[in-house]
Amino acid sequence: MKNSWVSFCFWFPIFVLAVLVPVSTGQLSPSESRILFQIQKLLEYPVALQQWSNWTNFCYLPPTSSLRIVCSGTHITELTVIGNKTSPSKTPKSVSVSSIPSQQTLSNSFSIDSFFTVLTKLSNLKVLSLVSLGLWGPFPSKINRLSSLEVLNISSNFIYGGIPATISKLQSLKSLVLADNLLNGSVPDLKGLAVLEELNLGQNQLSQKVPPLSGTLVIVVLRKNLFRSEIPSRIMELNKLQLLDISYNKFLGPIHSSLFSLPAILYLNLAYNQLSGALSVNTTCNRNLKFVDVSHNLLIGKLPSCIGSTSSNRTVNSSWNCLTGGNSKLQHSLSYCRKEAMAVKPPGDLQKQKPGIKLGLMLAVIGGVVVVSGVVLLLVFAIIRNRRRRRFGEMKYEKSTVHKQSVRGSPLPNRRVPQTRLPALGLPPYRVFAVEEIEEITRNFDPSNLAAQGSQAQIYKGWLTDGSVVLIKCFKLRQKLAPQALARHMEELPNLRHRHLVSVLGHCTVTYQDQLNPASTVFVVNEFISNGSLKDCLTDWKRKDALKWPQRMGITIGIARGIQHLHTGMAPAIFDNNITIDNILLDETLTAKISNYNVLMPLKDAESGLNVPKRSGNPEKEDIFQFGAILLQVITGRPITSTSELDDLKSEFEGGLAEGLKLRGVIDPSIQGSFAFDSLKTTIQIAINCLNKDPNKRPSIEDVLWNLQYSMQVQEGWTSSGNLGAFI
Repeated sequence: MKNSWVSFCFWFPIFVLAVLVPVSTGQLSPSESRILFQIQKLLEYPVALQQWSNWTNFCYLPPTSSLRIVCSGTHITELTVIGNKTSPSKTPKSVSVSSIPSQQTLSNSFSIDSFFTVLTKLSNLKVLSLVSLGLWGPFPSKINRLSSLEVLNISSNFIYGGIPATISKLQSLKSLVLADNLLNGSVPDLKGLAVLEELNLGQNQLSQKVPPLSGTLVIVVLRKNLFRSEIPSRIMELNKLQLLDISYNKFLGPIHSSLFSLPAILYLNLAYNQLSGALSVNTTCNRNLKFVDVSHNLLIGKLPSCIGSTSSNRTVNSSWNCLTGGNSKLQHSLSYCRKEAMAVKPPGDLQKQKPGIKLGLMLAVIGGVVVVSGVVLLLVFAIIRNRRRRRFGEMKYEKSTVHKQSVRGSPLPNRRVPQTRLPALGLPPYRVFAVEEIEEITRNFDPSNLAAQGSQAQIYKGWLTDGSVVLIKCFKLRQKLAPQALARHMEELPNLRHRHLVSVLGHCTVTYQDQLNPASTVFVVNEFISNGSLKDCLTDWKRKDALKWPQRMGITIGIARGIQHLHTGMAPAIFDNNITIDNILLDETLTAKISNYNVLMPLKDAESGLNVPKRSGNPEKEDIFQFGAILLQVITGRPITSTSELDDLKSEFEGGLAEGLKLRGVIDPSIQGSFAFDSLKTTIQIAINCLNKDPNKRPSIEDVLWNLQYSMQVQEGWTSSGNLGAFI
């Protein structure tokens, strides 16, 4: 009887699962299952793969944001793994190949050649995405063994060396994303990839010329590399091209006017290059072209009417050239562009000089000593010019990070604002505290030091041994939490250190064993900001009166940079951050710091055991909406206490902008006389866009930050010109 009962207990759950779970139409072959376990080991057990076991049915794993496996019959056709490692663009210092491996990469025992040897045994793969896994080493040429690949995304890793020419043998490839690595050298000829639609090689160290490209391309991203040539004329033959981003390179020479009228073009970013000359006044634009950025080049003359005139459905940025007919405060002098353009003559011009050199040598032979002397002088002059070219060629424009690349590459057609490298924060090094230190800091959790009782954590005020004040957040975690899971959460805390966040100084974890089920508590030590909140400034008339428009612009840009770090500087990204004027703190220098942001912790919860905030369908854009509300409060100088009040105020500003009505009665009187009208107008429009009822139509934080920085540029130009404030 006992054996029968044991047998029943063993087989009954299996019988129930067999009845309730859909039967798979195919079973992954044992050989490919073994390959997946080899991949798990070679990748050093990343978070997304840690739960695999001998009982795992890979073909029926539910897809997550970090793992997706798709099977067809007995074979794997898609493998997507997204890790939480940082990438070269996200590291605090520039990364060189000599510094690899490092803490940001897989260990010294990792071999990328061995990894791809195993990986290419999955010969039926159509989609391969390996993102932010810390892969390092030269790009293996054996990638061509995956002959069925349609999507290849190996972005945000530390792969260096050249792109192997064998990649051009992947005849089914539709998307190639190698962004944010350390690739260098030239790009192989990709014209043979007859169905390629997306090419993203941004944020590498690729140089020389752009190779021949497939005529089927829709998206081309080459930004933040070292390309130095004229814009290839063959790009004008890409009739399906919708997005072209070659910003932050060293492209030079003229801009082809036909670039603006490509049949499908929507987004065109040529900023931060050395493009020169004047655009033809007869240039026409595709009527669907939404975004053009030619800023920070050496262009002269006047912009063509299709991009020079203001348009409600087209965004154009042409600042910091030598253009006429617009805002001269945001342009260089004509002599500046002529001088710089002479220093960076296109390579083609050098070729044209060769016949002249040969003629000089011939005259030297015929003419004798006098002519020889002249040739020597010319050679000396040429050497000086070459050195000057090289010096200029070595100049590097601002290098900065970009949002973390999506699995499918760059979006259409948002601006991407790089995260600015901030100066040293003046914080002590991050450290792990002992529980005895936490007890000493909080005076043994004296109730008089309890600063707040939040929904997620208790917050205590405390003092370090050097006398500095800190805040301790106490998070009670759910029970039965695996040590590996807790360690993953702790690994993200040191990244919450930013000029525009209330930064984390350290943490302490402790597990209490005095219950039947042991539970853990995490103590997070934060810096203490004593100058009050943005709400305090807006409700205290003395402090508000001291906040003129430039100071308010600085505060809002700081808030946006803090949100940008939470959205794009963290892995996983942090949303639902409760961005309100109560939670924006200001230090003594009026630097804005976001407090009470959403620290991702596996907290106790009565229903699910997880800390899952009540989110909208688009949590990223919820933060954008809240930021829009902050902008209106900064402009009006008063807190908004209800949704209806916010809606009414938004409508009032929309009417003022649309009908040209004066807004004097709406804006804060304290800022009268301190703002440029165009700066204020731009900021109001940003706020209105952020408050759009449709979350999908709200801008990204990069787009918001780009426009705020432009608004600040307008304000600075206005201020430096000595303008006096005028009522609107």
